[in-house]
Amino acid sequence: MTKYLISFPSEAMVVPEEDFEAVVEASHAVIEEARAAGVYVFGGGIDEDVNPVLVAADGTVTEGTHPGREATNGGCTVLELPSREAAFEWAATFAAACRCPQELRQFGYDPAG
Repeated sequence: MTKYLISFPSEAMVVPEEDFEAVVEASHAVIEEARAAGVYVFGGGIDEDVNPVLVAADGTVTEGTHPGREATNGGCTVLELPSREAAFEWAATFAAACRCPQELRQFGYDPAG
C-alpha cells in the first residue's frame, strides 16, 4: 500500500459564502467514508492564522518559509491506497466535495514506515 497526499491551496476553493457549510459537510462525509474504508491516515487544514517558521538544526527559529517558496495553505488528506488509480478516484471524490481540483502526490516508499 502506498500513501498519497490529496490537497488544494486555499485560493483554489472559490465557494459562495452561503454554500461554504455544505462544502464542509461534504468534505467531512468523504473523510468519514475514507475512515470506514480503512484508508484514512491523516487530514486537516493549515491554520492560516499561524505564520510559518523555519527551524534550523541548532534550534534557531526564523519567521517565514524557505527562500523562493510561498507559504503552504489550504487543506490536505493522506490516504493509504492499493493503487494510483484508487488515488485518482479518491482525489476526484474530494474534488467534488470541496468544489475544486485536488493535487495528488505520491509518497516515496519508506521501509521503516
